[in-house]
Amino acid sequence: MKIAVLGTGEVGQRLAGKLVSVGHEVTMGSRTADNADAARWAAETGGGHGTFADAAASAELVVNATGGLVSLAVLEAAGAGSLRGKTIVDVSNALDFSEGFPPRVVTPDGHSVAEQLQKAFPEARIVKTLNTMNNAVMVEPGRVPGHHTVFLSGDDADAKAETTALLRSFGWAPEQITDLGDLPSARATEALMALWLRLYGALGPVDFNLSVVTARDLS
Repeated sequence: MKIAVLGTGEVGQRLAGKLVSVGHEVTMGSRTADNADAARWAAETGGGHGTFADAAASAELVVNATGGLVSLAVLEAAGAGSLRGKTIVDVSNALDFSEGFPPRVVTPDGHSVAEQLQKAFPEARIVKTLNTMNNAVMVEPGRVPGHHTVFLSGDDADAKAETTALLRSFGWAPEQITDLGDLPSARATEALMALWLRLYGALGPVDFNLSVVTARDLS
């Protein structure tokens, strides 16, 4: 599959590298075609790179790995026509570091970044996932032993199925994937970042994740 990864930071590079390793044709998108980080990543992995618009135009699926505060502007740069009908996997969190650490979790108009993007691009199919863990665990869930959870939110069943297939290719087992339902449920997972940041502050730079554990039916 041809996949565009928008964003050249740690998250974008980690996701793009994993997607290449599992057999996808990946183009990393950035603000300028000569972005040094994107060019370096492409040289190391054999992937492609270009502007946000270049990457999105040829993609069958788009991954938004940009910061949530700039995601809307990034997708606008990619172009509504290039996003129409496509699944957009949104892993962003809107974090305001202006007052230091931990950053403030921003809720656009009281909603989620995912909903903001869906409203701006109604013909795209936004799916929220992977935003409640660090980027290493995103693509290698085995780094955390035992059962732990990745969440999924979206309004389009086919887009969620497509996203689930990607998660499975990363190593997420079916029992680890929890579908929370419609896209507004992304408000809850984006809000979880406030807890994640506090845990990071308490635990330090170690791999960890949240786990939803249900009681056995003893009836």
